Amino acid sequence: MSNIEMTSEVLELVAARFKALAEPTRLRILSALREGERTVSDLVEETGLGQANVSKHLQRLHDLRYVERRREGLYTVYSLADEDVFALCDIVCGRLEREAEKGRALIGG
Repeated sequence: MSNIEMTSEVLELVAARFKALAEPTRLRILSALREGERTVSDLVEETGLGQANVSKHLQRLHDLRYVERRREGLYTVYSLADEDVFALCDIVCGRLEREAEKGRALIGG
């Protein structure tokens, strides 16, 4: 557990990061980046989203330090800043699995 004092400012920062993850498009982008570095064009192809939409979400993810970027010739290459974000996803997915199991047990029970 963190020793950070939960001031209003800290809670605002935490909320901003959770808010960014509440957008399914951003989760799709992060999921694609989990497989390795990608350009905007790669992400457009993989997600089926428009270039402007992908760029907008990448900017937000970069602002919140979920992704890093670097120039490579004419392209900007994006990668995960770290994989910690997937620890959160694993917690939520585990919870969803347990809830589904309970529902199946109630229906089958």
